[in-house]
Formats: sequence, C-alpha cells, structure tokens
Amino acid sequence: MKRNLTSMRRILARRLFDLWRIISIPCAAATAGGPVPPPDDRPAPEPEASRPPTDAHGSISKKRLWYWGAAILIALPVGGFLVAASGIMPIKASSGHWPITAWFLNFSMGRSVSTHAAGIEAPPLDDPGLILRGAGHYHISCRPCHGSPERRQPRVPLAMIPHPTYLPPVIPEWSPEELFYIVKHGVKFTGMPAWPTQQRDDEVWAVTAFLLTMPELDEEEYWQLVSAEPVGRAAAEAGTNGSSSRTEDDVRQLARRLCADCHGIDGTGRGDGAFPSLAGQHADYLTSAMQAYARGTRHSGIMEPVAAAIREDDFRRLAEFYGSTSTGRALRPGTPENASQSEPADADLAASLERGRQIAEHGIPDEKIPACIDCHGPTAHPRNGHHPLLAGQQEWYLRQQLELFHEARRGGSEYAHVMQPIAGRMKPEQIRDVAAWFARQTSARTQPE
Repeated sequence: MKRNLTSMRRILARRLFDLWRIISIPCAAATAGGPVPPPDDRPAPEPEASRPPTDAHGSISKKRLWYWGAAILIALPVGGFLVAASGIMPIKASSGHWPITAWFLNFSMGRSVSTHAAGIEAPPLDDPGLILRGAGHYHISCRPCHGSPERRQPRVPLAMIPHPTYLPPVIPEWSPEELFYIVKHGVKFTGMPAWPTQQRDDEVWAVTAFLLTMPELDEEEYWQLVSAEPVGRAAAEAGTNGSSSRTEDDVRQLARRLCADCHGIDGTGRGDGAFPSLAGQHADYLTSAMQAYARGTRHSGIMEPVAAAIREDDFRRLAEFYGSTSTGRALRPGTPENASQSEPADADLAASLERGRQIAEHGIPDEKIPACIDCHGPTAHPRNGHHPLLAGQQEWYLRQQLELFHEARRGGSEYAHVMQPIAGRMKPEQIRDVAAWFARQTSARTQPE
C-alpha cells in the first residue's frame, strides 16, 4: 500500500513538473532571450529515460505541445457531451437565465444582426400603403407576443425564456436594415420565427415600415391602421380571427372577419389602393389563389398564414362573395374620363399608356410576348375563370406580380407556369407600361367559359 502511494506521488509530481516546465520555461526564455535555468530548489533531475522530450533549450518539444493541445480539444467536447448526457443541466424556462448568460446572448445577437445587415439597403419606407399592409400582418402575427400600443404583452409569452420584447420602446434602438434582417430571418433559440417565405422581401419591408411608425402611435391610431371598421376591433378582442364554424350562415360576416381588415368588405381594398382589389374577380381564380397560399405554393408571408387557417369549404364561399360584387372593377383614378381631376395627362404618361395598350392588345410578337387581353380581358367574350381579370386592379400590385413572375419568385396555382416565361421576357419598362394601362381600364365582366 505504501509502495503504491509512493508511486502515485511520483506520477503526480512528474505531471506537475511537466506542467510547470510548459508554462514557465518558454515564457522565461522568450523574456530573457534564452533558456532560463530552473530555480535551485527544483526537484532532483529524473533519469534521462523518464524525462519528456525536450529541444536544445530544454523546453518541451513541439510534438509534446501538439499532443497536449489535441488532448484538450478532444476532452472539451467529450466532457461537454458527458455533462449533457448525464441530464444534470436544467432546461426549465422557470429558472430563467443567469445575468451573464442573458447579457452574452443579447450581445451576440446584436453583433450578429449588425454585421449581417451591413449590406442591406432600405427602400423608401414612408409610403402610407406600405405601412398599412405591414400593420395588418403585425396585428395578426406579431402582436400576440410583442404587444402593441393598445395592449401590452399577454401573460403567456412573458413566461418564455427569453421572453419576447415589448417592441414600441425598443424599436428606435435598431436601424431599418437591422429590423428587416430580424423580421426576415428570425432569431434562433428564442421562438422568433423566420418570415414564412424568403421570396417576398417587399412584404418584410412593409412590416419594417410599420415597426418604424409604431412607437409614435397611440391606441386609437393603432386601431385605425389595423382594422377596417369597429367590428374588426371587436372581433380581434373576442379572438374570432379564425375561420367560421359550420353554423356560420352569413358569408358577409365571414368575409368581414377574415378579409375586410385588408381588402374591405366590398373588396376594393383599404386605404388609397393599399391592398389588391378582390371585387368582381373570377371566383375560380380567387379559390385557386387561396388554396395555393394555404399550400405554400404561392409565396406570401402575409397571406399564407391567413389562408392556412381557413376551412376548405369556406374558400369557395368567400370567392363567390367577392366575385359577385362589382364595386371593385370600376374606373380607377387616371382613366381617360377623370384623368384631369386625378393626375396630369402629360406627354410621358400618355406615351406610357399607349405603349401599355399596344402590349395588352397586340403583344410583342418579336419578343414572344402574347397579347394580355387574350387571357385576362377586358373583352366581351368569356375567358377561363382561372385567369385573373386585370382591368381596374391596383397599378402597384400588377407591377409587383409581374416583377415576381419575372424573377421566378411568385409561385401560384397550376396555371402559374403559363405566366412565368412570358413575364420573364418582359423588360422593366414594359412591365411598368402595361400595369399602368390595365389599372386605368374598366372590366367588361362576363361569365367564364
């Protein structure tokens, strides 16, 4: 027993001696410009065979250092795995984070967002229509965790670790580009999801525009942005934003709950053309569009969550309701009949509209671009109900959809592949001209074939 203890002491002394030499001798040599003799009270030299290999200066060899480094690199992950496998690490949210842990996570997030947002350029974000579109999505998808000017955070999200931030006071701490990055990509290990589709930066900028506005809003101003009418607020407070039950007989009330806060109960869209018009559209097209949103084959972080929550049989009911209205297919500002009252009929605009008319009515055969009206009207004879009517639609929306097709980022129903190559051949100015022309037309509405 005594012999074993003696052997263990020698081994421990040897390991401590090795560690001391690793630390002290190279440092002393680097400071003094040469090897430093050991102190007089060092242990007696061991036999040559038992000493670790050294170089000419008496320091531990590089090979030995590599062994130590490799051992440490292996021991750290193995030790971490063993600690995790033991189950002794608590993962309960009720315990919270240590202050140093919370600081480190917040610091790391801030630095990461700042670095990755450095190359992003923000577009103009003061457009009222852009803000209005972002407000609607924030109210549905973000407010339940992050609160709003009219309601601080609910109790359940506050029990999350880390708990979601109440946004109005902290928005000014972030730049528009940083907010865009967070909204688009989410934040790992926080419950903050990424945008449902990575194809629609325009929607992410809409939410960013609203976030920049929110700190200045009071309760009433907030509700004016997110709700079409008082019933929208009542429905939201009652938690009835989902689809109807089978006992719901009034499709108008269904549309009021699910669609009106953005598209209006008459389908013309809220605000000054901030949302696409649904009124008078083909019911077949509206049905297939909602189904594509619900499946995720038509890309939209705003519409996908809404459509996914609607019952399958309600798709058709809503489509027929909005398709039966006609107020949305009326003249838009800028049509020949009222152009003098709404926008100047200057030479550039007139030339743009004429170019758009030529593309819409005759196409560009040399560039393999067919006439738009052959599928989309307006004409007096029937068209396929799965092809949307374009006349009288919002100009920004028509331009946006063509650009998404051009960049292969739109997706859609089983008919979307028809538009993909056509829009892909169109130049930006052609997209602009044809969108301007269709927005100023009325729809010769007929029943589809």
